[in-house]
Amino acid sequence: MKISDLYSDVVSEDLKYEYKAELNPDNPVKWAKTIVGYANGDGGVLFVGVSNDGEAFGLTLDEIDKAKNLIVRINDRNIFPHARIRYMLRSADDQAEKFVLAVRVIPADSVVRYREGDFHETVYIKGDGNTVPATPEEIISLSKRKFGVDNETTDIQYNEKDWADYLSLCKEYREDSSVPTVKELQNEEIITADGFVKSGFIMFRDGYDGDDTLVCCRLWRGEKKAGTVLDSERYKGSLVEVFRNSLNFIERNTKSGWRKTEKGGREEVRSYPKEAVREALVNALAHRDYSIAGTQIDIDIYINRLDIVSPGSWLLPKKYEEYPVGVIPSVRRNTIIAASLDVANLMERGGTGFQAMIDSYEGCSDDRQPVVMIYPGFLDFRLFDRLYEDVQIETEELSDSDKIVELLRKEGPKSVKELQAVAGYKSRSGFLKKVINPLLDKNVIYRDGSTKSPTALMKLR
Repeated sequence: MKISDLYSDVVSEDLKYEYKAELNPDNPVKWAKTIVGYANGDGGVLFVGVSNDGEAFGLTLDEIDKAKNLIVRINDRNIFPHARIRYMLRSADDQAEKFVLAVRVIPADSVVRYREGDFHETVYIKGDGNTVPATPEEIISLSKRKFGVDNETTDIQYNEKDWADYLSLCKEYREDSSVPTVKELQNEEIITADGFVKSGFIMFRDGYDGDDTLVCCRLWRGEKKAGTVLDSERYKGSLVEVFRNSLNFIERNTKSGWRKTEKGGREEVRSYPKEAVREALVNALAHRDYSIAGTQIDIDIYINRLDIVSPGSWLLPKKYEEYPVGVIPSVRRNTIIAASLDVANLMERGGTGFQAMIDSYEGCSDDRQPVVMIYPGFLDFRLFDRLYEDVQIETEELSDSDKIVELLRKEGPKSVKELQAVAGYKSRSGFLKKVINPLLDKNVIYRDGSTKSPTALMKLR
């Protein structure tokens, strides 16, 4: 029996139809890429139990169940966002013992990728009778065509007063301290010719309250996620708020020290260069997969390093390790969010941001250089603490307030009496007035317990 006898409109394999005799569980990409290709296009049907020449020999019901379970497993583990699939059976013989499984794939609303192994995502597109990896240009074009979470035209008109925080960010980071014109935003396709805002730009709007911008920040006592959390915050809101608050969290938990120069002078050394922190955070925001609900960017500061982990990963035509350091292609998952960061002069064009991170670590040993690690579905920007072990912090150069903050960061909550002893104040009232109260007023620390209780502890916010 021919497949055309079961489906009269199916004559041969083409952009809409493909045949598979069976689904190989040991090499799923051979057939799963077809599902991804259909999801990235106009949809299509994968027929299982059909030979290459269109002979519909069919599968038993037990084989059909195994094939469907295999599809569900691969769709759950390897295809992101998950493809929407519908099944249909038609008998391939008069005794109704063999059936052809029709796997109908619904067009996706965003770009779909196939994850293979721990380090590689591939975007597949459907050709006439074949399925091939998309080029970077095709990925960008596909992203625009899909009008997903980032690139959809909304019914909201652009008004500068509703994007005051974003315009302030542009003033802060643009070389000429200017704000972008409407024409500039239109040229970048952030807003349409008639002034309507793209969905990605909504996330920069004042008062944005979506959960999809959540960033969780933590300061740990040791080198791993265990034991005491010395400082923690959860930020959400507009991407401008999240960006600034996250930078402030890292800044208040960044040590500064002094190092002797070759000429006998001294130069200030920071645990994490501001340029590297900014580039890592901006890339995490730009490359985050906002289509995965219930996730967040995690910022974890350990005793020896800083990790900024973002859901999603770079969309690359080749495996990440095949690219030399500093020349990673700029294939943007979120075109409008990236364009908005570009306009603010925050995101490096052409994929040069990682090279800027490396440049800021000039002179550091190889084991202290910035690292980008790609896990299944996650991108980890790792910066190492330049002050850890080999550079002595000269604490006598720190103010009394800085000494207190440094102690709380290293050893955790302390009573006022303990902090007073470290600072060397004889007068409790003087210590409170000059050191503790200003830190409380600036929300750097807070008191856990009654103001009159000797057991009350001072903690970092």
